[in-house]
Amino acid sequence: MNAKITPPRPNAIEFRDVSFHINDTSKRLIVSGITLGIPQGETLVLLGRSGSGKTTLLRLINGMLLPTKGEILVQDRSTAAWDPIRLRRGIGYVIQDAGLFPHFTVAENVGLVPSLEKWDRCRTAVRVGELLTLVGLDPTEFAGRRPRELSGGQRQRVGVARALAADPPILLMDEPFGALDPVTRAELQREFSALARRLGKTIVFVTHDLREAMLLASRIILLQAGRIVASAKPREFLHIDHPEVKAFATSLDPIPGATA
Repeated sequence: MNAKITPPRPNAIEFRDVSFHINDTSKRLIVSGITLGIPQGETLVLLGRSGSGKTTLLRLINGMLLPTKGEILVQDRSTAAWDPIRLRRGIGYVIQDAGLFPHFTVAENVGLVPSLEKWDRCRTAVRVGELLTLVGLDPTEFAGRRPRELSGGQRQRVGVARALAADPPILLMDEPFGALDPVTRAELQREFSALARRLGKTIVFVTHDLREAMLLASRIILLQAGRIVASAKPREFLHIDHPEVKAFATSLDPIPGATA
């Protein structure tokens, strides 16, 4: 009996020979010749050193930047053809330290996009409660708090809830756990990994931490000087014979002289 072949998933995001340069006299390329398909439901981690082009790729996906050359498709439509507001409201975005509005309550922060989409108050309140519960925050305890009354880890949880509020098919995450202490960061990484599997959304996650990439990714893309130099599933990534892969792999080595 022949094994059933699973057809490939369609791309939620696609880069077609994309380059971007700063529009000044230097014309310095930030990303160059990026061709990449991101299937629906994939958690793709963009790994690289500072300045390698990771955040630029996120901004190209949600139309904050337009490519100098090439084309980016989001749900089969060029970002240049999307209405920018509709594009961005259909994509969740989580940044380092969450970027919450300090004068809004937690509930108001989470319900921001639904309110902009003219959801009625009852529907918005139900959604806020569902999402706070999903990210491990009791709505009765946290909905009325201000961001200043939260810990760093709690703010990041609220940031994730806000990004998911209108149930977008795509989630962009720009080093969301980078500013947290190691214990809180590890806790949120584990929780987010489980959450990503449950939600089945297309996620593009930026980090410069190989351990984080190995834990969260279904595929890792390594960037160097604005170009893709490696692409592999986590279990295959460390076997790639490339100097930049080997440089990142050394970050997993034990500290010389450390004892167990």
